[in-house]
Amino acid sequence: MTENEVLKNAFAMPIHNPAYPPGPYRFVDREFLIITYRTDPDALRAILPAPLQFVEPIVKFEFINMPDSTGFGHYCESGQVIPVTLNGVAGGYSHSMYLNDHPPTAGGRELWGFPKKLGEPALQVHKDTLVGTLDYSDLRVATGTMGFKHRPMDKEAARKSLEAPAFLLKIIPHVDGTPRICELVQYSLTDITVKGAWTGPGALELYAHALAPVADLPVLEVISAVHILTDLTLPLGKVVHDYLAK
Repeated sequence: MTENEVLKNAFAMPIHNPAYPPGPYRFVDREFLIITYRTDPDALRAILPAPLQFVEPIVKFEFINMPDSTGFGHYCESGQVIPVTLNGVAGGYSHSMYLNDHPPTAGGRELWGFPKKLGEPALQVHKDTLVGTLDYSDLRVATGTMGFKHRPMDKEAARKSLEAPAFLLKIIPHVDGTPRICELVQYSLTDITVKGAWTGPGALELYAHALAPVADLPVLEVISAVHILTDLTLPLGKVVHDYLAK
């Protein structure tokens, strides 16, 4: 390959056999269980990167089933999103994410800076209960439950919650281990069609694990539980803060 050919094809690694195709990425029948809970404000301050700020000590624990996604196939995902603001813009900061599929893990980390690690999340209906679980190294680290479709949720409210801006801390190291890229990335989901949305009673349990420390943001009070079924598109993002610009 010539140098120009290298640059032309350098959108992902390995260059001769990329781990994922170019975006944007369309998701069909993407299913969410989102349990919102109150946590320890001091614990939030310890992990939230400036200049992001939180207004209330709130966390959203998400269990997501994605049966049909462009280039990624069928996989599940789970993690924590913190409602924050950046320069007056309200959105959500993705603090932790665990997936059971390599291509979206590689793509999410390389393109946007999603904090993705391999794990074993699942979202299933067990009789009258919607159950989300997250295992790491064969140990349970999170269990979320919700009464299955107890009450309809306003679809427009569900759509607005999904299209809110999202923030990510993208870190790419230099070959000497120092940060070569260190920036906040912002993106927003688009082309959202909410096929169903429900609320109901919810519960969430988190368990301590050295390498999947979701319990570092402890559950003090469950505020709400929602179940959303949707089609949507994940576009590419933009840089909104560069830690190395100085």
